Amino acid sequence: MNDDRQKTSQARYQARFERVLDHIEAHLHGPLEMEQLAAVAHFSRFHFQRQFADFTGVGVARYILLMRLKHASHQLAFQPKRRIIDIALEAGFENPESFTRAFRSVFGQSPSQFRRAPDWPSWNERFVFRIPERKVQVQVEIVDVEPIRIALLAHRGPVNQLNASVARFIEWRKASGLSPVERSRTFGLAWDNPDTTPPEQFRFGICGEVDAQVPGNAQAVVSSLIPGGRCARVRHAGAHERLGESIYPLYRQWLPESGEELRDFPLYFHYLNLLPDTPPGELLTDIYLPLK
Repeated sequence: MNDDRQKTSQARYQARFERVLDHIEAHLHGPLEMEQLAAVAHFSRFHFQRQFADFTGVGVARYILLMRLKHASHQLAFQPKRRIIDIALEAGFENPESFTRAFRSVFGQSPSQFRRAPDWPSWNERFVFRIPERKVQVQVEIVDVEPIRIALLAHRGPVNQLNASVARFIEWRKASGLSPVERSRTFGLAWDNPDTTPPEQFRFGICGEVDAQVPGNAQAVVSSLIPGGRCARVRHAGAHERLGESIYPLYRQWLPESGEELRDFPLYFHYLNLLPDTPPGELLTDIYLPLK
């Protein structure tokens, strides 16, 4: 009984911090005062900073800075025509100089250097926190999916280099005009689980919907198909880094209890909106688990 009470107390404590992280994610471009964040969690402002650091492994101000620079990084890498001064101001900096100093201090590259040649492996290392895995209750629906013709770029290698492959696919998308992001759906094929696959063997498919064959190209994008059929579908709200929070309950809880059998095709994602146009807290992703 005492163990159950302790687990319940720990879950409630964790949920209070999760509300804070969600609030930060949703308000990155506005003021984030310490007293306001403490109030979101219903914690005393006198102890909140220490509690937050114990929970995440970094201080509140550092965490907010990292999240703002993370969003700025996506804009630098994937919106090459956007001015650095506009990215800096949106991230809460008074001028490009202070933005450049903070960016270089965190990532070891200036914003312009990062834009030209992002060091994604080093970049990923800055976002390793000790936040416990969230417990999510997923809402599963069974849907029938029509076959989808796609252009596919196969990434193979460490997950911390996946953004470089994403940039290559975006380059192909813009150059070819065959899968315009404004009118074509965007998908990801999860061939491997990054938590259990050796980094050098990890594979992931970056995909865009097409209505014609993909001709040969410098980016190694090829024609492929997402087959039609029955799927279990779950909608994930929030950052792509947290997709596992919705995937694991699907496998661990829903699938064993459902009596369903899996089809020989990987789990895949339909990204309903995309970074950097959408703030991380507003991202929506449909997760599809193919069934027999």
